[in-house]
Amino acid sequence: MILFISGRTDICSYYPLWFFNRVKEGYVDVRNPFYNKLVSRIYFNDVDLLVFCTKNIHPFLPYLDKISSLLPIPFIFHITLTPYNKDIEPIIANNKKTVIEDIRFLARKYGKNRIFLRYDPIIINNKYTISYHLKAFNKLISEVGNFISYVVISFVDLYKNTLKNNHEYLKIKELNEKEKNYLASEMQKITSSYNIKIFTCGEKEKFLEYGFINGSCINKEYVKNLFSELGIDKKMKYRKNTNRPNSNCNCLKMVDIGDYNSCLSFCRYCYANFDENKVKANYQSHDDNSSLLIGKIKDDDIIKVRKE
Repeated sequence: MILFISGRTDICSYYPLWFFNRVKEGYVDVRNPFYNKLVSRIYFNDVDLLVFCTKNIHPFLPYLDKISSLLPIPFIFHITLTPYNKDIEPIIANNKKTVIEDIRFLARKYGKNRIFLRYDPIIINNKYTISYHLKAFNKLISEVGNFISYVVISFVDLYKNTLKNNHEYLKIKELNEKEKNYLASEMQKITSSYNIKIFTCGEKEKFLEYGFINGSCINKEYVKNLFSELGIDKKMKYRKNTNRPNSNCNCLKMVDIGDYNSCLSFCRYCYANFDENKVKANYQSHDDNSSLLIGKIKDDDIIKVRKE
């Protein structure tokens, strides 16, 4: 099983002690977002790989060595770093220098092959123009290019929360094919000088003709090579991700242990937060000692052990 930590919320940034406590206990419970009474129980003994997805890994760093000693399985990092100011990223905008330093630290400690830089979502408007992005991206790669092996990009999707914030904050300008091609080709030129592989996430455009690779965030070849490098003899039985049937996602199936409406970053484009009052209420009901991220197990909950 591949555990995703997390696409629904930033566990590394806001709930690091909770995750460490779950590793100590040996299992984590995840409430089904579509059937509230159903809870999946996941034992870490059944987990082969941890994928930490975050915009601010810093609060999590003190726990990494402790987690490694308790749970000797591989982990990799998907770290999102985008060039927006507080108008779009009201909290994350303050942390970006620290995130760059943390990427360098993680690369030195674990190897740059385990670091994926996510430059997504790409939002184009009158303030954040194509030229703005290219300048920002060039500066970013100049700072972390020697410490990463992969860059993942995607364009903003119009989720419920995105639509709600579009008029006041995002003011998205749709790109035509020529503009997308130009942006992609210029970004590839920037990454190529550092021998970084660049690919899209969940996009119909692969930009292969502009030097992008036909990759995915977590694919069989990458996991197989990672296990081989670490001397892990593991038969590959992972299935393709079926959680995004209408997208162009080619990732292996991962199990997300997060909850919607629980991330305190309040990024204006986020698909997982769509009710800020609910986010605040959920955070208040969080307990670092609970098996669930939000709330606690109830008497009438149906708990089923999940295996892949």
